[in-house]
Amino acid sequence: MQSTFRSVAIVGKYMDTAALQQMQSDLTRLAHHLLAKGLHVCVEANTAAYVEQEGFEQASLEQIGSKADLVIVMGGDGTMLSVGRALRETGVPLIGINRGRLGFLTDLQTDQMLDEIDEILQGHFQLESRMLLHSVVTRAGSQILPVVALNDVVIKSAFRLIELEVHVDGQFVSRQRSDGLILTTPTGTTAYGLSAGGPIMHPDLEAISIVPISPHTLSYRPITVPADSVIDVIVVSAADAQMSYDGQGQFPLAAGDHVRIARAEQSIRLVHPQDYCYFDMLRNKLNWG
Repeated sequence: MQSTFRSVAIVGKYMDTAALQQMQSDLTRLAHHLLAKGLHVCVEANTAAYVEQEGFEQASLEQIGSKADLVIVMGGDGTMLSVGRALRETGVPLIGINRGRLGFLTDLQTDQMLDEIDEILQGHFQLESRMLLHSVVTRAGSQILPVVALNDVVIKSAFRLIELEVHVDGQFVSRQRSDGLILTTPTGTTAYGLSAGGPIMHPDLEAISIVPISPHTLSYRPITVPADSVIDVIVVSAADAQMSYDGQGQFPLAAGDHVRIARAEQSIRLVHPQDYCYFDMLRNKLNWG
């Protein structure tokens, strides 16, 4: 059967040379398998140094989106988050091979990856869209720190309580003292938001969850708002406050900073095996009975 995809890119845990070295054998096996099927194979430049195989093209992560119609990511959720953000403008679909711990976004295991990749190449897969968040900080009238997140945008202090004022679509919600606040997509509700007591949202939902982190007043509870909501968070008291996105970037915040979070224009597409079930994944990852 002719492959659904003609050009396939491979990205390992490209910012971690030790991890790339550990997955060298699996990367090589995957590249050899795809080349043997007559596919055009493109390997991310840092990853390519750990692939013992000739016949593939090397490209930067930024270039891959225009060269491939499927990207296979070998790593953990963090790698998937980083690659997804980088390729969000291209719409190229991603499939993950888990070399991390929990792997909520990485469906395939290395011992079965070739068989499952073959099924996907033959058109036996599910395609799913995941929403992103866009956040920008306004300080003294100037916009700074525009970021995009697949999991969450987090405002928190490393040491002391901070005071935040929250508005949704221009309507005042609350002023709270807490360790911080998590603004999360449905994808991110199995990440930091889950640890902070937030709800798990099915990824097909279009919503944003606002989850307080250790609020000083226990009546403050997580709330979920429509995905087209615009959420404004004003930093009333800074106390070493910082903003992060997907746990992969940290920026210091100051009192008076205004953080606006809204749905991003782009989304990312994930490829799942044909038999993928979200609830099976939750049961396996969270050890439910």
